[in-house]
This record gives sequence, C-alpha cells and structure tokens, in this order.
Amino acid sequence: MQHIIIGAGPAGVIAAETLRRKDPFCSITIIGDEPEAPYSRMAIPYYLIQKIGEEGTHLRKTQDHFRQLRIELLQGRVQTIDTRRHLVKLENGTQRDFDNLLIATGSRPLKPPVPGIDLPNVHNCWTLEDGRKIASQLAPGTKVLLLGAGFIGCIVLEALALRGVNLTVVEMGDRMVPRMMNKTAGGMIKTWCEQKGVAVHTSTKVMKIESTTGAQPVPEEQRTPTAEPDKPKGFLARFFGSSEVKPVEQTTSVDKTKHVKEPLLVHLDNGEILAVDMVISAAGVKPNTDFLQGSGIQVNKGILVDHHLQTNVAGIYAAGDVAEGRDFSTWNLDVHAIQPTASEHGRVAALNMAGEQTYYRGSFNMNVLDTLGLISTSFGLWMGVASGDSGEFHDPDRFHYINLEFEDDVMVGATTLGMTQHVGVLRGLIQNRVQLGEWKARLKEDPTRLMEAFLACTQSANMTWMPR
Repeated sequence: MQHIIIGAGPAGVIAAETLRRKDPFCSITIIGDEPEAPYSRMAIPYYLIQKIGEEGTHLRKTQDHFRQLRIELLQGRVQTIDTRRHLVKLENGTQRDFDNLLIATGSRPLKPPVPGIDLPNVHNCWTLEDGRKIASQLAPGTKVLLLGAGFIGCIVLEALALRGVNLTVVEMGDRMVPRMMNKTAGGMIKTWCEQKGVAVHTSTKVMKIESTTGAQPVPEEQRTPTAEPDKPKGFLARFFGSSEVKPVEQTTSVDKTKHVKEPLLVHLDNGEILAVDMVISAAGVKPNTDFLQGSGIQVNKGILVDHHLQTNVAGIYAAGDVAEGRDFSTWNLDVHAIQPTASEHGRVAALNMAGEQTYYRGSFNMNVLDTLGLISTSFGLWMGVASGDSGEFHDPDRFHYINLEFEDDVMVGATTLGMTQHVGVLRGLIQNRVQLGEWKARLKEDPTRLMEAFLACTQSANMTWMPR
C-alpha cells in the first residue's frame, strides 16, 4: 500500500506517524515544498526572540526520526494530481503513484492590496525563511510596523516586542483579534498593549508603502532566499513547556554601520505617515488549493471533506488548514486554520486511510493567545447566536473578563481574558453540550462560578458525545 502525503506540517507528520503505527509494512512518502526539516510555524516566534535555534522549530527533534520510521521525505512542489490514474506530478518532473493520498498543504499568507507591499523590508512572518529574514534585521529600537492584529499578528507582536523594537500595530478592525474577541475583550487587549509601550491603531488602513531609498518592488519570482545565519551552539532538545528552556546565544546580528534607518514611509488612511525600518504583514491566510484546478477534487474555501475527512474522490483525503469540513458548533462547512485542528485532522485522516473507519466529530473553534503576558481564550460560538443570551463579568482594572454565550440552557460559546483557571471547564461544558438547568441563571449573574456549575451539572449527566 502506497500512501502519499502532500504537506510536511503537523497534519502531514502526525498522519504519517499514525499510518506507520497502523501498518508496519506500507510505503509512506511526505512531500514538502520547503528546503527544511518538517517544522512548526507556531515555533517561529520563539526563534525570533532567541529562545530556540532553528532546530528548536523542528516538529521532531531526533535527526533520523523519519528514517527510523521508514517515512520518506521528498522535497518538491506538487504541480498536478491525476485522480484517474492516482498519480502525483511535481514541478521538477518527478511522478509518484499512490493508493491513498492526503492533501495537507496548509495555507499561505494573504497579500493585502496595498501599493508597495512587495518592497524590500516588507515581510510576511509565515515560513522559517521569513523568520531568518526578519531576525537578521531586528535590533533594539528598530522601528517596525505590524500590519494586522489578528491571531497570527498578535503572536508575532509579542515576539517583536520582546526583542525591544519600536513597534506600531495597524488593524483594520475596530478591535484587536476581531475574529476571536468581542469588542470589550479586544479593546482591553489594545489597552494592555499600549500600556506595554506598543502603539496600536485600530479601525485604520494602510493606504500605501513608499521607499525612501529608491528601492523598487522585487517580483516574487525573482526573489532569492537570504543566506542562512550561523547555527548557534547547544540547541535545546525540547522547547515547549520545558522547565529547562533557556535562551540560546544570539543567532543573528545586525551590522549597524550598514543599517539604513527608516527606509519606508507608511501612509495611513487617517492622514498619518509613519517612518519605519520594516513592515511585517500578518493580514490573514488562504488555503493552498490552486494546484488542484482541473483535478476534479471539489474546492470551496478549502477542500471539501466528509465525516471521515475524505474528499469527493475515493482514496483522497484532506487535513489541516486546507480542509473545509464540519464545524462542531454550527454543523456548517468551514476552515479552522489552527494547529490543534490540523493535528486531529492528521490523526483521523490517517486512521481512515489505513482502513480503520473513524468518524470526525467536527472542528471545535478554540483559540488560546498570549499577548505580552495577557492570556485570552475563545471557544465555540463566542460571538453568540441570534436566539441566545449571555452573561458577563468585567474587571478592567485587573484585565479580567468572562463572557458566556447560551442557547436555551446550553453554553455554546465563551470568551475570557486574564483568567485561565476555567479553560478546561469551558471546553467541557461547550463540547459536551451540557444542559445547565437552573445553573444557567446563576452563571448569567456570576460567570465566575463556572467550576461549581460544571461539577453540579456533570456529576449525574451522561457526558458521552453523540454525533448529529
């Protein structure tokens, strides 16, 4: 049995490892289009703040991990998929046939329609190569404008602020993290950032970016990678949640004698013109589906998948940011571009590819964000439903906030800020659709009584989840 996985991110790697556990004798190939070992994009901010080196971003820390599992890593960009002949064709001419195929190609950064967005010193922060370019120019006092304050933008924001740059954030929405936080919570995050020395412009657009050095935009096809910085010594073997995490020695340096100060002018729609050294764009992402044109695989926003993460073509599956499947809360089709969803997609898709029929219960909307030490979370239908009601606790002086959203006597969504003790309880109540009964009124009056409500309502309740 030949399994091919397109995409070397968390979904692809977990799928490959799951397939190997289920079938010791099958053939497994991961095709990745970056010249890197499989790595986590979520680790790039740790690389920017020099807590880890490049090896610290790798998904698996053992050098021969994939070789030991007999998983082939093939570098190349897939050009087309021949679904009739079960054939994958790469741009370099390589062809591979498959019995089962998993498409886990992830997403790519959106390019906002801003004149000057292709100028030098305007970067995304999406790939490890992007991280190298940005890190090579960071120094205390460097003036950086961050375009976008969504989930990804705020992760990048924290890394930049910790590097001591002079940081300005510009967000089109009326609050920070507008797809995760309501107006109250998003406004509190803005106030928090401003108190930490970050300038934040909400309800503001970048109209154009100009170069003060005469530099011209570089066409994407003519761009060349920057030289890889020297590898630091003593890489950490593990980095997430480890008590042994210590800063590694600096991986990049800036030649201040050659550093051109403030080479860019950024024009805002409020009339302000900001002089900065660098612009980082974090204006959202889009699923990588362009190569599927003409394949017969159905695509909407992402690749449409069923309850087993299979596409409309038998034997072809999709997982992660590229997959559009059922939302747990609404049962509508949607793309959830978050790493926990990608990881679960990879596992479930692989089980089905191995012949072990596994039902996917739908993607659960769950976000946890650390913004300069302020933890925010959102779950499920955090924005509420038309027929529902809510309860709110708000302590702006301590940056504490809870908002609970209800439909009938079931909690369907929640938002918190600065209060992490309820994260597991909120997820349990929402995902298990626990009927709250008289506790709904109590929670509307005082949302901080979540633990009491959870214990009272689940001790005798049947917590077994049933599919719709």
